[in-house]
Amino acid sequence: MALGTLADAPRDLVNEIRHLEELFTVGTAKLKEITNHFVNELTKGLTVEGGSIPMNPTWVMSQPTGYETGSYLALDMGGTNLRVCQVTLTEQKSEFDIIQSKYRMPEELKTGDAEELWEYIADCLQQFIETHHGNASKLDKIPLGFTFSYPATQNYIDEGILQRWTKGFDIAGVEGRNVVPMFEAALARRGVPIKLTALINDTTGTLVASAYTDPKMKIGCIFGTGCNAAYFEDFGSIPKLADVKVKPETPMAINCEWGAFDNEHLVLPRTPYDVAIDRDSPRPGQQAFEKMIAGLYLGEIFRLILVDLHDKKDVNIFAGQDISKLRKPYTLDSSFLSAIEEDPFENLSETLELFQSKLNISPSLPELELIRRTAELIGTRAARLSACGVAAISIKKGYKTCHVGADGSVFNKYPHFKARGAQALREILDWPAKENPNDEDPIEIMAAEDGSGVGAALIAALTLQRVRAGIMHGILNKENFL
Repeated sequence: MALGTLADAPRDLVNEIRHLEELFTVGTAKLKEITNHFVNELTKGLTVEGGSIPMNPTWVMSQPTGYETGSYLALDMGGTNLRVCQVTLTEQKSEFDIIQSKYRMPEELKTGDAEELWEYIADCLQQFIETHHGNASKLDKIPLGFTFSYPATQNYIDEGILQRWTKGFDIAGVEGRNVVPMFEAALARRGVPIKLTALINDTTGTLVASAYTDPKMKIGCIFGTGCNAAYFEDFGSIPKLADVKVKPETPMAINCEWGAFDNEHLVLPRTPYDVAIDRDSPRPGQQAFEKMIAGLYLGEIFRLILVDLHDKKDVNIFAGQDISKLRKPYTLDSSFLSAIEEDPFENLSETLELFQSKLNISPSLPELELIRRTAELIGTRAARLSACGVAAISIKKGYKTCHVGADGSVFNKYPHFKARGAQALREILDWPAKENPNDEDPIEIMAAEDGSGVGAALIAALTLQRVRAGIMHGILNKENFL
């Protein structure tokens, strides 16, 4: 929306929009500055001293060829559902069959007893196996890839030390411990015929699943409630693994955990609203990048701006209306902003209905135009900043052309996110203008394959493959692979 359409708006609103544009617009020079710092921070994270970005080795030590075969289970433990998949990698290159079941994750388990959680998961796995394979007690053990997308440290591919619960979980006695023995004990008590072959993060799964179907795929990203990326690094470029005796060109998938980029607040263009979100968050000073681009925070940035403009006496939007619902933190999510940006009507009638039904507020037309512009600014900034991470990995690895597999609700559902990110990449990497609008960009971000299902199964397959070849680095429980 151009400022010209605000001709009838009160001058104060026009000034506020101009001020918000100054705060939230990230120009080309700033994008390049952020990207250069990002490259340095990725490199620092691979050193013994480390940095803000953890750059966790995953012990996934080969890329898929598309010729992997066999049948594997995948378990994805999310905040709402537990998903169990059987993935069959067929004889046809890069093709797979999948059957899956979803089980609701009961709310009481999220804050209950650790043993009850693992018993429930074991029970769901047993149900799945008996539905598709018959009597579980007569089966050989089936290899399983477990997608455990909670912040965890992995010194081995079959180990995960939980750093902290997220997604509404808060179970005592699990943080700081390896989750695998607890999980395996529950399987053993029920006699579930499974051998845990790999514990993975969904971002690593996204990278591997996408690379299985597309050899051009070099980076996997999640742009959803949180944000993250994974890519393959050479062992020779990972000083913190210098004592692992492998050829320097051997690949290692790195789970960047890049939400922590710029926790020192050196380059990201934070606004007073970003400062407030960080200050009032459960962990101030952490996840600086994530708090500016991830779906969990976009609606909250928007809410803070509107409350601020209401409380400013010289602006006072929604004057005389009860904004008590709007004052409630995290009452709006990124889907609220998506709906505003998708409103096709010139009078923004769908946005008006949204505010009336959700917040009991009836904005005027100039206020609706301010609302629309604010949503555009927040969504555009998120997409442009996210491109800095993709550009940084591409520069670090010397990728001139590649595909980037992206998953997550913001990438898949937020209007214009992909196009805005692509434009930012063009600016950062100085690509020439396209001769044909339909031509593919040198580095193209596209929808990823199923990382937590197919990716987990593939990583189980790749791990078994290398163990059979005698490459035992990063294997803790060797008996699971015999």
